[in-house]
Amino acid sequence: MVQAVGLVRRSCRSVRSRRWKAVGPAAVVTLGLVVATALAGVTVVSAQSLFRGLGNWGSITLPYDAEVTFVRLRWTEGTFGARTYGRGYNMWLHEFPRAEQYLMGLLRDFTTVDAKVDGSLILTLDDPGLFEHPIALMQEPGFWTMTDEEAARLREYLLKGGFVIFNDFEGRQWENFEAQMRRVLPDGRWLRLDPTHPIFDAFFLVEEIDLPNPYNHHLAGLTPEFFGLFEDNDPSGRLMSIANYNTNLAEYWQSGGTGFFPIEPMNNGFELGINYWMYGLTH
Repeated sequence: MVQAVGLVRRSCRSVRSRRWKAVGPAAVVTLGLVVATALAGVTVVSAQSLFRGLGNWGSITLPYDAEVTFVRLRWTEGTFGARTYGRGYNMWLHEFPRAEQYLMGLLRDFTTVDAKVDGSLILTLDDPGLFEHPIALMQEPGFWTMTDEEAARLREYLLKGGFVIFNDFEGRQWENFEAQMRRVLPDGRWLRLDPTHPIFDAFFLVEEIDLPNPYNHHLAGLTPEFFGLFEDNDPSGRLMSIANYNTNLAEYWQSGGTGFFPIEPMNNGFELGINYWMYGLTH
């Protein structure tokens, strides 16, 4: 089974948060404005990363310590499921490492999750170490390729309790993504999620999930859509995977504390990210 360990020190329902609002004449307090403070304690330790100068961020292996670790999925070979509109096998790398650094810092500071804030993992789908971690993120699945062995391992991971977040793809890129997932779960169906699904209330109450991407987002003008892959295709059952379509939440995560994006979409991006981790850890 996928190990859902190092989770919460007390029930997430007992500490479920709300929109952060200031009292009196003070301005609205937002996640975006406190990101820098929240990450003040983030440190970097021994260098085992795929990339020089980043310490343990982007490691291919880390000693298992029961902390909740950000896992990013990568691919290096395989076949496309459909024509792709663009090219490059390193699309999985987008928004690294700032996206994981900022999000995990906030996950630790705003929740009771023992999140790892001094490193992350980048794993292939057939890496046995993936089964030690209940949540994984894949960037740019519109350009995703994989081998048959990787498809079989991803199927096993999902059916044994793993939760995968697919992020940052749009338009006709859905064709390749859906074709790849048919290799994983041939009978699986992606169902559109609405704001009533529990994942949007797993910690923060996110009521407006269709907030258009702002003018300075690389998918500006598109309206985000969210699709879920459920166990046995039962929308009342366990959500095994979520697809963030026509948006890129990691673009918000990597820009935390910069003031680059308007407050509301930035808030939504971080709140959805934290909700995803809370849902994945408790389901």
